[in-house]
Amino acid sequence: PGVMHHEGARVQILDLPGIIEGAKDGKGRGRQVIGCARTCDLILLVLDATKPVTHKILIERELHGFGIRLNQQPPNIYFKKQDKGGLNYQALVKQSRLTKDAVEAILREYKIFHAEVILKQDASEDELIDVLEGNRVYIPCLHIFNKIDKISREEMEVLASKLPHFLLISGVHGWNIDTLKERIWSYMDLTRVYTKPKGQIPDFDAPVILRHRQRTVEGFCKRIHKRLLDDFRYALVWGASAKHTPQIVGREHVLADEDVVQVVKRGGGAV
Repeated sequence: PGVMHHEGARVQILDLPGIIEGAKDGKGRGRQVIGCARTCDLILLVLDATKPVTHKILIERELHGFGIRLNQQPPNIYFKKQDKGGLNYQALVKQSRLTKDAVEAILREYKIFHAEVILKQDASEDELIDVLEGNRVYIPCLHIFNKIDKISREEMEVLASKLPHFLLISGVHGWNIDTLKERIWSYMDLTRVYTKPKGQIPDFDAPVILRHRQRTVEGFCKRIHKRLLDDFRYALVWGASAKHTPQIVGREHVLADEDVVQVVKRGGGAV
């Protein structure tokens, strides 16, 4: 593993072994490799620009077969298993693929006969199955095509026109490496929050890094210490998320990048 220093944060980068066809079924220790990928915040698929794009398709198929959904959002489907009452089916938007009969047929395959299903999007059978399985992970992915110094400009333009979520680089010549760092930071969607001890200036040298789903005051407190919430009273926030400076907020307040936070504990103490 290596560490990339960018925007005041330390981002750990793991170089995993290559994935071969059949990896999702255990070939070439594929399950261990893909299992590690499931825990990442961002997946970089590093591909050879001189090789066919079919390699990209093969790797994506193996990751998909192991429950990893690249550059997708979790389906907006509400599902709850019940003890009785049959199927309570509601479609809040018009469905082009999933009918009530289709939902019942899929549930029967899982031996589920009583459930509440609310479709809040135009969903597919695969998306409903993903919700029923409950073990899918949704991870952003950036496709990195290396060795662009060995292909023509026309070939680069073809890649640029047909492939989303990609970047062309040359490791040998260092082309686009700074852009790659910026793209990694953007795709990870991290938030930097600075601490401000009482009576002192903010500590701008060591930001607390919050992931997308952690960017509340509660998530900030948990990143510092899991017991900090036990004595939490309120927090003072300076920055883009504050309506005025400073704003007194509770634990549900959503923070913005480069906010400054001071946590006030019961009894008047601050950290």
